[in-house]
Amino acid sequence: MSRSKTRAYHHGDLREALVASGRKLLEEKGVRGFTLRECARRADVSHAAPAHHFASMDELLAELVRRGFEELVAAMAAEAGRAGAEPAARLVGLGVGYMAFAAANSVLFQLMYSQEAVRLEAKAADGAAEAVRSLLADEVEEALGHASGEVRQRMTDFAWATMHGFITLVLEGGIGGRDSSRALKTRGLAALAAMAETVVRSGSPR
Repeated sequence: MSRSKTRAYHHGDLREALVASGRKLLEEKGVRGFTLRECARRADVSHAAPAHHFASMDELLAELVRRGFEELVAAMAAEAGRAGAEPAARLVGLGVGYMAFAAANSVLFQLMYSQEAVRLEAKAADGAAEAVRSLLADEVEEALGHASGEVRQRMTDFAWATMHGFITLVLEGGIGGRDSSRALKTRGLAALAAMAETVVRSGSPR
């Protein structure tokens, strides 16, 4: 790229430009088609420019994964907040936020929960995914009251597995086929409601 065609960025702007171009490239081409050189080209900078912020492709992918989890947690918290104060409704809200983020960012979402992401997180020493579990665990604890730690852990696992399993089946075509949006609105909400009811009942005295 010639100097005349290379855009000048302030230090922080270049990092954000690379993250933005990387996000778009990931959604379009997946991990296999992801390169720092192409990110630089899309950001309109020299192929050497990314090295000032990301020493390797893995570092940029790790940043995308980290930000993806931040956005996922924010989406879940926002939907739970809109759902009100009732525990079951808040659990459904968490699931709605989880599934909506995954549907809107399918390639990034699949990367976030892949073995590749495990390797990237280990390299970056960043437990971004734990924030999702922590948010779920807090809401499950509110729903269960004085249930034992074992029950809380089991119900947190169950809630997460329901959300993640359903949206993964939708994204892979196992549920809904071509009409995935309808499947999310009807069967997805039904699955989340059943999950929330099960969690709340598990904390009720027998």
